[in-house]
Amino acid sequence: MRTTVSLDADVERLLKDAMHQSRQSFKETLNRAIRTALGGEAATAERPPVRGNGAAPLGLRAGIDATSFNKLADELEAEAFLDQQQRHRS
Repeated sequence: MRTTVSLDADVERLLKDAMHQSRQSFKETLNRAIRTALGGEAATAERPPVRGNGAAPLGLRAGIDATSFNKLADELEAEAFLDQQQRHRS
């Protein structure tokens, strides 16, 4: 059945959010929402599976240990603190 429906602004936003999350069309999302609200079917619709491209290389240069970045940050922070202390003493 084809019909025209006027939606309140908040309902439109909810519907668009649901469309985005479910990756379904306006018609599919609206029909599912109405069925769920009126007790025609459960709200647990399956989502499409998430597909990734696999692991991506970090692109770090040879010899750089990614696990030592925190140590480097600590050393730089300590140096900045010592420099600041020397400036205040001068």
